[in-house]
Amino acid sequence: MDNSFLTLQIQSLPDSPGVYQYFDKDSRILYVGKAKNLKKRVSSYFNKVHDNAKTNVLVKKIVSIQHIVVASETDALLLENSLIKKLQPRYNIQLKDDKTYPWICIKNERFPRVFATRRMIKDGSEYFGPYTNFKTVNTLLDLIKEVYPLRTCAYDLKQESIDAHKFKVCLEYHIGNCKGPCENHQAEKEYNQHIQAVRQILKGNFKDSVKEFKILMEQYAQELLFEEAQKIKNKIEILHNYQSRSTVVNPKITNLDVFSIVSDESFAFVNFLQIINGAILRSHTLEIRKKLEETDAELLEIGIVELRERFGLTSKEMIVSVEGISLGEDLKTVVPKSGDKKELLELSLKNATYYRLEQLKQLKIVDPENHTVRIMKQMQKDLRLSCEPRHIECFDNSNIQGTNPVAACVVFKDGKPSKKDYRHFAIKTVEGPNDFASMSEVVYRRYKRLLDENEPLPQLILIDGGKGQLSAALKSLEELNLRGKIAIIGIAKRLEELFYPGDSAPLYLDKRSESLKVLQQLRNEAHRFGITFHRNKRSKNALQSTLENIPGIGEKTMIELLKHFKSVKRLSEATENEISLVVGVSKAKKISHFYNTQKK
Repeated sequence: MDNSFLTLQIQSLPDSPGVYQYFDKDSRILYVGKAKNLKKRVSSYFNKVHDNAKTNVLVKKIVSIQHIVVASETDALLLENSLIKKLQPRYNIQLKDDKTYPWICIKNERFPRVFATRRMIKDGSEYFGPYTNFKTVNTLLDLIKEVYPLRTCAYDLKQESIDAHKFKVCLEYHIGNCKGPCENHQAEKEYNQHIQAVRQILKGNFKDSVKEFKILMEQYAQELLFEEAQKIKNKIEILHNYQSRSTVVNPKITNLDVFSIVSDESFAFVNFLQIINGAILRSHTLEIRKKLEETDAELLEIGIVELRERFGLTSKEMIVSVEGISLGEDLKTVVPKSGDKKELLELSLKNATYYRLEQLKQLKIVDPENHTVRIMKQMQKDLRLSCEPRHIECFDNSNIQGTNPVAACVVFKDGKPSKKDYRHFAIKTVEGPNDFASMSEVVYRRYKRLLDENEPLPQLILIDGGKGQLSAALKSLEELNLRGKIAIIGIAKRLEELFYPGDSAPLYLDKRSESLKVLQQLRNEAHRFGITFHRNKRSKNALQSTLENIPGIGEKTMIELLKHFKSVKRLSEATENEISLVVGVSKAKKISHFYNTQKK
């Protein structure tokens, strides 16, 4: 590092928790980060060459560093989150979420209304949420409406106005959805008791409401008011039904948050579940765009801080999906291994996974070109290629006990099958089951022909097999003077190992990697295509060998029968009349007699 001023800044950093900011020569913010130890963390950027090219580019651009010391690691996380949103540095991750979330408001007024809103007005009203969608909000409001009849009008219900008979009850009163406080039909004390019960329901607590309704139901029953008792019983059932639908685990699990992460090469998806009394009160998935190959633990920490701040979460215990999450001493994180909490974590991971798949589907539909570009760039990076593998060819051998050896070559262009370019090969120069020699033959024949016909060559060749098949294919490329001009790798089935020429250690891609999925699709397609050709060839040979044993049946007749019946079995089961329609009465009689004799 040549910049002496920068060196001096790093040396003067404290061994304390805090937030650091990197600036370029024009004093533009490049990156904001948090650290448990500022000096160690910042120094780590400058004392090595990073695997990620973007990180190396970032380090070269840094001209000055600023830092802020805070009391704890938790404070550092919160400050980092705040500065990223405020400054939006180029090299920080992007949190994709610009929604205005709905809330449920209990209005600060006499006889408070309860309604949904996207606007928070600081007038003393209570707001519950935010909720991630209006479906949840409407479900809760419908529940409240069925159990507690509250007013929906916007009247200013001052007592003097009510006493002056300024208001008249509306249709809501007549159909039983409101008890008519505007005309003094409902006391303020009773109405406020209902509002208190609504508060508890919005907090996920149904016990108090059910308990009070049961007492009231028994009271009505003792007074022989059975119709009123039945109405209360219906309300209890409504509450029980809602609670049973929303309860997913043990109802004793209260005030617990679940955070999980699913990531790929470019994005991470952090799912959050808020659990109250065993019920999911809220679920949300946050999309994060990666910038510097951040780890899942780092991304999950950022997601947790953002979601806790956004939704006003106060729980002290959190279930998380990865080890190594550090949010300070006040917050407990655990990765459960079994039981109810493990089930909740699996549910959260499932939500994150489904959300990721949905986003990828939308990207593919809305912007297929960008989707392809992204996958090609990722494959180039993951497979250590010099260029994007827009044209890939995969080879697979098919033989059973050495009979009818064939090979298949399938072609993918821009990550998709190009079926018009698929090719079959009947092995010509190899005797017996010799996969290595067969692979060498078909690779040589394929690229000799492409060279002779001046056709474009692929950027990548995929060989279905391990080191032996790869070496055989490489030998053919050398004979054609193509080694080094086309990238070639082998994929072994058992552990999905990727082998490279001259490298004894295999490469293992993440099982979730889209690059690996494309390679698996290529391999499976080559296998399918080769097996189909092999099966057809065996069937044809079997039919020909059987027909050769029938006296008076020549090659021309064989071809006609082959075209019509497709298989020996179908021919042997055909009637003499059916065969005669193809080859005439005389030959049909011979063929029918042959198969009837075999059946005896």
